[in-house]
Amino acid sequence: MDLQYPQTGFHFSVVFELFPQLPNDIRFQEVSGLTASVELEPLKEGGENRFTHQLPVRTSYNELVLKRGKFLGSGILYWCNNAIENFEFKPTNILISLLDENHLPLYNWYVINAIPKRLEVSGFSADRSEIVVETLALNYQYFKYYDPAIAAMGLAGQLAGAISGSISF
Repeated sequence: MDLQYPQTGFHFSVVFELFPQLPNDIRFQEVSGLTASVELEPLKEGGENRFTHQLPVRTSYNELVLKRGKFLGSGILYWCNNAIENFEFKPTNILISLLDENHLPLYNWYVINAIPKRLEVSGFSADRSEIVVETLALNYQYFKYYDPAIAAMGLAGQLAGAISGSISF
């Protein structure tokens, strides 16, 4: 892992906490929508006319969009269709990991309580020989971000503190 350069975004994994899942259910070609933003509420202060204070109210999250080639057989597609057609929503968690050249996670996003919002299938054309792309848009409550390098440094710091605390002269 090279810490001098930004990481590339073409090697990643998407794992749903769903059963059943088939081998094709982890094959996605694109992930977008891992966005968190803080909503602000304006507050005017009496006697202060130069500006308005902006107070943080809550954090909001965009929809998560996943794209992949259309495969035969999919536990994820069954889950989506069950929500869309039967209105039976079963929230699930999703782990999205950016991977290094050894397929080990560099960064992880743990998406909490995702439900299907939209399912889209690309158009068909006899003029082009393109794969059929399935787009899945999900709403979710929030995501947690995990950086294994930071976690390892924290653990190293805790271990160093424990070792130095246990050594007495």
